[in-house]
Amino acid sequence: MGNNSKKFKKFKKAPLLLSFAFLLASSYAFVFLYMKVGENKEISLKAHAEWQAEANRRDEIRSLARSIKEIQAERTELETHFAESSNIVPFLDTLEKLAVLAGAKADVKSVDIEEEKSELTVSIQTIGSFESTYKFIRLLENSPYELEIISFDIKKSGAGEWAGLFKIRLLSFVK
Repeated sequence: MGNNSKKFKKFKKAPLLLSFAFLLASSYAFVFLYMKVGENKEISLKAHAEWQAEANRRDEIRSLARSIKEIQAERTELETHFAESSNIVPFLDTLEKLAVLAGAKADVKSVDIEEEKSELTVSIQTIGSFESTYKFIRLLENSPYELEIISFDIKKSGAGEWAGLFKIRLLSFVK
């Protein structure tokens, strides 16, 4: 026992205390860093969720843009069936083009807009052969607009030409 007590006396407390202090500091650093990793993980998950939401939104926008491009032709075709009160010029141009397509000259005589009934009535005169006047009537019946031919008067004007006076109501007129 005498030998052990000598060794115990030689044993110094300073390295033990220093080791214990280092253990405490290391443990504190570990817990602190572990908590910071947890916080960073939460921030990362939140950022990932925000990024995913933004990516989904962008995908939806791209999909919507593609859909709009795909239906643009149908939309244009649908819009040709309606004339708006703010812009009836395309409708009048269509009537004149139909007359030219039929081989007749066209002249718009009057345009009447009845706001209360949402109706548009057009009087148009054509000059050409009987065949071109008849073809104009057929083209009116098959035009992209929904039309009602209220009246028409066809007369021979001389030199083989026929004059047609048409009164047309646009049924697909939008205020």
